[in-house]
Amino acid sequence: MIVHLVTSFIATAAFAILFNAPKKSLIRCGFVGMAGWFIFRLLVDYQFDAVVASFVGAFIVAVISQICSKIYKTPVTIFSISGIIPLVPGGSAYDAMRHFVFNDYNTAVQLAAKAFMISGAIAVGLVISEVLNQLVVKIKFR
Repeated sequence: MIVHLVTSFIATAAFAILFNAPKKSLIRCGFVGMAGWFIFRLLVDYQFDAVVASFVGAFIVAVISQICSKIYKTPVTIFSISGIIPLVPGGSAYDAMRHFVFNDYNTAVQLAAKAFMISGAIAVGLVISEVLNQLVVKIKFR
């Protein structure tokens, strides 16, 4: 698990550099991505489906990103975009395309559908977190 945490931290911080995040937020971005990956791996290790684990991981990334953006007064996208990078199903999409090339269409369609569902779960996790945040802010304002 430690290797997973370290590599997810490095990957997230590296993508934050690619996205031109401020230098002072690189470590924070790394921790956001590491937290999302930790939740994902924890749920997968406890036999949850990868789609559900991706949803929960993305939701956690979005919540922590919103908290960090308020604390450090930076846009939430700096944390959330780089934070979801470890959750993106690039390996599954690659495997799906490889099976398409080798004319193994049954496996390719299954892998592509799984990658699509994981991508959708990540998007829904981010959106639901933002909606809940807006509801909390609205209730707090009243």
